[in-house]
Amino acid sequence: MYIGEISKKTGLSIKAIRFYEERGLIQTPERKGRYRVYQQKDVELLILIKEAKALGVTLSQLKGVIVYKNDRVDWASIKQFLSEFREELVAKSKDINNKIANIDRCFEQIMC
Repeated sequence: MYIGEISKKTGLSIKAIRFYEERGLIQTPERKGRYRVYQQKDVELLILIKEAKALGVTLSQLKGVIVYKNDRVDWASIKQFLSEFREELVAKSKDINNKIANIDRCFEQIMC
């Protein structure tokens, strides 16, 4: 599929797809004449990148995690990273909840 189709399937702009390719987040696709020809694996990886960014994962973090073995994405390393990232979010969530509880206690102590 060409870049316009992959853009529609992923919801990413053509500019973003090219940027991710330049940064090495996705492999450079084969060419058919002047056109890049993307595969389904590229769609899956681009959707992952889009969703990870929405969660607060940086492109630098993703660059270190997206690894290719035998020309295939090593999904196990990505799964491990996401598991660790989830743990970080849970810890941050607990910290935020503790801070909210402290604020609530302050409200109770303030006499109006």
